[in-house]
Amino acid sequence: MIRRCVVVGGAGAVGRLFAERLLAGGARVAVADTVEPGAEPAGTHYVRGDVTAPGARLEADLGHADLVVLAVPDAVALAAVPGLAEVLRPDALLVDTLSVKQPVTAALRAHAPAVQAVGLNPMFAPALGFEGRPVAAVVVNDGPRVGPLLELVGSWGARVVPMDAAEHDRLAGASQALTHAAVLGFGLALTRLGPDMGRIREIAPPPHNALLALLARISSGAPAVYRDVQAANPEAAAVRRELAEGVRVLADLVEHGSEEDFAALLGRLRGQLGEHAPHYRDLCARMFTSL
Repeated sequence: MIRRCVVVGGAGAVGRLFAERLLAGGARVAVADTVEPGAEPAGTHYVRGDVTAPGARLEADLGHADLVVLAVPDAVALAAVPGLAEVLRPDALLVDTLSVKQPVTAALRAHAPAVQAVGLNPMFAPALGFEGRPVAAVVVNDGPRVGPLLELVGSWGARVVPMDAAEHDRLAGASQALTHAAVLGFGLALTRLGPDMGRIREIAPPPHNALLALLARISSGAPAVYRDVQAANPEAAAVRRELAEGVRVLADLVEHGSEEDFAALLGRLRGQLGEHAPHYRDLCARMFTSL
C-alpha cells in the first residue's frame, strides 16, 4: 500500500493529475517544485525545492516516501537520478512520466540499479483524465511495488500498455512526434498561404476543421512539452524526414503519375491500417458528426 508520496513537478498539469489520484486513494502527498503551484490539490503539502539539488526538507520527504513521481522535464529527471539513488528508501518505488524512455531507463540502470523503477507515459493531455485512456508502462527495475502501482493506475480507469523502452520510443515517434510534426507543418503551410481565417471558418469541411482544432490545441499548449516530443525522442528526426519524404512522394505522384498510380497509393495506405481500417473509418464518421 502506498502511504507517503512525493510528486516532483507537482505544480505542473501531469504532476497535479497524479497527486490528485494518489490523494483520493488515501496517501499522504507532498508536492515538490521550484515554483509554487497555482492551485495546490487540497490535502497535499508543498515543498519548494530542486530535485537535482534538494535541500534538507525535500531530502527528508524523499527519504520517507514509498513512492516518488518525477513529473519533470527530461533533462531534470536525468540530472536527478544519481542523487535520488542515494536518498530513497530501499523499498521505495520511483516513477517517471517522461515522454522518452530510453535515456532515463539507461540512467536508472546505471546509477540506481537497486531502486524499483517504472516509467509511465500518459498518452493524453492531463485535463482529459485517466478514464479510458492509454498509459504506456516501461518496467525499468522490477520489484514488489511495481505490480501494485500498475494495478492502481488501471483502477483509475487507464489502459496500462506494457512495453520496453525502445518500443516505447519507436511507437511514441510514430504516434506523437509524427502526428505533432504533421499538424505543425500544416500550420506553417497555412501561415505561409495566409488565408482569411474568418472565411475559412465559413467554408471549412470537416477534415480541415479537425486539423485546425488540433493546431489550436497544440499551439495553445505548453511549448516545452511539445518541443520535448520533437527534440528528446531519438526517433523524431527520422520521423520528420519520413513526413517530408511522404509529401515529396505525393507531389511527384500527382504531377507525374496516373489515376491508377494514385489509386494504388490509397490502397497502400489502407494496407498499412490493415484490419484496423474499419475502426478508424467509423471513428472518423463519429468525429465528423460534431464538426
